[in-house]
Amino acid sequence: MMNPEPHALHRWLHQLLGDWTCTSEADMGPGQPPERGTGTEQVRALGDYWVLCEGTGTMPGGGEARMLMTLGYDPAQQVFRGSWVGSMMAHMFVYSGTLDADQRVLTLETEGPSFTGDGSTTRYRDTITVLSPQERTLTSAGLQPDGRWNTFMRASYRRVG
Repeated sequence: MMNPEPHALHRWLHQLLGDWTCTSEADMGPGQPPERGTGTEQVRALGDYWVLCEGTGTMPGGGEARMLMTLGYDPAQQVFRGSWVGSMMAHMFVYSGTLDADQRVLTLETEGPSFTGDGSTTRYRDTITVLSPQERTLTSAGLQPDGRWNTFMRASYRRVG
């Protein structure tokens, strides 16, 4: 199998490489205050085509969480591909995403278990916004029955060093 030359959008992902610190805020449900957390993330390249984002952070209510996100670009389908797994659950989220025209906002769509606990699934949207070479954000939203997206998690990342 012949690999093509890396695409400009493979190189776009490389701006995420490095060590990051993170602060986050998660919606804990109606009538409850948001839960704040801190963490770190190391982003490294897997060749020219993929980046691996390995993070640690605090869980709502205490305890450590470990996460791994993979991101790459599929030039044949013209979409970003990736996955997300965390130490707090058995589900693997599989992403398909697009970059906005300004090449600052990567929107990743996936499906997974609903937070309702009734065994159903729902659609989710994770959005990475590059604010500067030193700062980016990640938001996570779930599709509600009425068709609107509810943002339930916000994280701010700052490059270390």
